Amino acid sequence: MTLEEKGKIAPPPIMTIYPQMVSVAIQQWKNVIAATHWDLYDNTKVDGADFYVGKNELGHIHLDGSVHLATTNELRIPLLENNLAKKFPYGGRYEGCVLFKITNEIDAKQAIWLFQLNYERLMGISIETLISKINNSKIN
Repeated sequence: MTLEEKGKIAPPPIMTIYPQMVSVAIQQWKNVIAATHWDLYDNTKVDGADFYVGKNELGHIHLDGSVHLATTNELRIPLLENNLAKKFPYGGRYEGCVLFKITNEIDAKQAIWLFQLNYERLMGISIETLISKINNSKIN
C-alpha cells in the first residue's frame, strides 16, 4: 500500500519501550518516511507507526508490538523456513508480508534486522544477497 492510500499523514506515535526502540532506529535510515498507522476500520484512531522508503511500504508496527513487514514472496519463504517471522494471515495483495511480535529487547533487535533486510531490498540489494543473509542469520 502506498503512503497516500493510508490516509492523512501525521507523525508516528510514541509507543511502549521496545516497539519505540525499533521505530526510532528505522527513522534514522536514509529515505525513510515515518507516519502514523491508522486503524483499518477507523481512520481517526492511531494504531501504530508506518514506515516507507519513498512511496513503497517498508512495513508497520502496531501499538501492541505486532510487526507487519511488507516484503515479497522471495523473502517471505526463507524467513518462514528459518523461523525468523510468522505467516501473514491475510492473502491477496499482502501475500508477501510476514508477521513478527516485539515483546522484549531481543525481539526489538530482531525486528530491526527484519526491517533492515526489507529496507535493503527497497534500496536495490539483490534478492540473492538478502536470501543469503537470511540463511546465514545468527538471529535464529
